[in-house]
Amino acid sequence: MNVFDLDIPEGVYYIMSKLKENGHKAYIVGGCVRDSLMRMTPKDWDITTSATPQEVKKIFTDTYDTGIKHGTVTVSVGRETFEVTTFRIEGVYDDHRKPSKVFFTKSILEDLKRRDFTMNAIAFHPEEGLIDPFNGASDITNKIIRCVGIADERFKEDALRMLRAFRFSCQLNFDIEKHTFEAIHKNRKLIKEVSNERVREELNKLLLSDHPMKLLLMQKAKILAYILPELECCLFTKQNHPYHVYDVGLHTLKAVQSIEKDIALKWTMLLHDVGKPLSKTVDSEGIDHFYGHGEKSMELADRILKRLRFDNKTINRITRLVKWHDRPIEATPKAVRRAVRIIGEDIFLDLLKVKEADVKAQNPEYLKERQIKLHNIKRIYEEIKQSGQCLSIKDLAVSGEDLLSIGIPEGKNIGSILKKLLDIVIEAPEMNTREKLLSYIKDSE
Repeated sequence: MNVFDLDIPEGVYYIMSKLKENGHKAYIVGGCVRDSLMRMTPKDWDITTSATPQEVKKIFTDTYDTGIKHGTVTVSVGRETFEVTTFRIEGVYDDHRKPSKVFFTKSILEDLKRRDFTMNAIAFHPEEGLIDPFNGASDITNKIIRCVGIADERFKEDALRMLRAFRFSCQLNFDIEKHTFEAIHKNRKLIKEVSNERVREELNKLLLSDHPMKLLLMQKAKILAYILPELECCLFTKQNHPYHVYDVGLHTLKAVQSIEKDIALKWTMLLHDVGKPLSKTVDSEGIDHFYGHGEKSMELADRILKRLRFDNKTINRITRLVKWHDRPIEATPKAVRRAVRIIGEDIFLDLLKVKEADVKAQNPEYLKERQIKLHNIKRIYEEIKQSGQCLSIKDLAVSGEDLLSIGIPEGKNIGSILKKLLDIVIEAPEMNTREKLLSYIKDSE
């Protein structure tokens, strides 16, 4: 690569120049170099230097101690911020996650030795060009993920690196090199040392990648059982049914690939059929059925998402979508109103996206007619909204105050009556006037 091909931001140049003026070495390093070599726009620019954190703070006036224990200082240049980290050597990893100590060094080569993969162990300087002691540029060209040094040691040091290998494989569409893959398989049990929050973040990035099907590599390495055992069961559950051509696991991953890049929708598709292995029955003709799998999948999804420390709002959205993903909806105004009433208007359009991703991963013979039906349901819903038809209690022409005004006692009964009125209006939209609804209540007494 020509050294002038790397488009370094002005702020990065400024920091590197100031460090050089003060007698220190400085390089850009890691993901930004990797992405630049791949002709991708880096999201972040990391600088590594021979200067100690205290020396960096003396040179730059606007700094923040974001990770000073491990040698990292954030430097502000105008409105931008950049992490500047001292060359370092890492001590013993006592917990398979983080080194007990770090030692600063003046050698960029020693610093690069401690990194996870060859593609991330490349430094760059505008005058020196690439510093690539482990042939990371070649591995990038060949689309290979390979550990720096001995793979077994790298994963014993930090078990999270195993998940990072799969995540990079999905994001970059790279293959995991043989010895690296074998070391993951050998050390797979160490993944239990990684916090659930970090597992979640890596899985999120994997699911939002362009190649989530590569998640199958995790099963091949036998690591999925330690991360998502509920999903692993799906990979061994066949679906002998006219509507399906894949087993539950492969269907699930194809559905994940089909949905838009919204993390809640991605997790919905990953978990929508996770209850099928527990719901499977076979009829007298050998056809598989999965009665009630929506409810079972919702229960398992709730358990999984809580285990991975998702926030309550996201858990609520995903579990509701999982629960209702298989609910039939007819393409008629009354059926659509009923569905919105039961499912919730806040997730109804998302549910249609989930249903379409689901059918895209089923038997293609039925895809077109099912897509047409979903399109018609969405059209009907939009017409209902445009015409101002009532879909929730807040849309009713009467309120709790109206009920109190005609003598209904205050209490839980108010809510029950409003729900009853909503059911009536869902069936007959023309009833949604104050006069008709209050008249109905009086006549019912």
